[in-house]
Amino acid sequence: MNILLQKIFINFLRFPLFMDTIFTAAITFAFGLIPGLIVAVFSWLVPSIYHGTFSFFVLCSITEVLIICALKPRTPDIPAFTPKEKIIASYTVVAAKLMILYIICAIAISVLGGLINLLPQIAYGTHTDYFGVDDLFKLGLITNNLPTLAVNILSRIPINIVDRFIVIFGGYLISRALVKITPTTHSAA
Repeated sequence: MNILLQKIFINFLRFPLFMDTIFTAAITFAFGLIPGLIVAVFSWLVPSIYHGTFSFFVLCSITEVLIICALKPRTPDIPAFTPKEKIIASYTVVAAKLMILYIICAIAISVLGGLINLLPQIAYGTHTDYFGVDDLFKLGLITNNLPTLAVNILSRIPINIVDRFIVIFGGYLISRALVKITPTTHSAA
């Protein structure tokens, strides 16, 4: 689903967003670290096998899973007949924690993605051989004589501000649906 959503956003809708981890985030919110890591790795492994390449950007997905696991809010368990004020307060706390998680992910993924994008330039003295959505912002930054690492990081921030908001909040909402439709196992007591 990650791969399909990314292709739809970039190739069909022509939105310059990465959108490659919303279902990774959803699985991580709903089921935890190991399932989240499995989805993160397989979302990059499948295209790598298909194209016969390897992408270090899998590290961005893995990092996002680790950050979500470390900072994810607990969904409030609200008993029946709870006053409306307590329900609103509980969900306000969840929204605030998701906002903090979103900001941390946007910064971390921008920095890590910028570092990874710099690898071919350091190793081979060349730029990547593909056009990334962050390249839309690079030209203006390059003309200001900024260092290459700064250009790589700063060009990702506008994209990640929008993208990570959708990934974190959308992933959380999808995870709530996944938890509701996933059968639970109960031990006989």
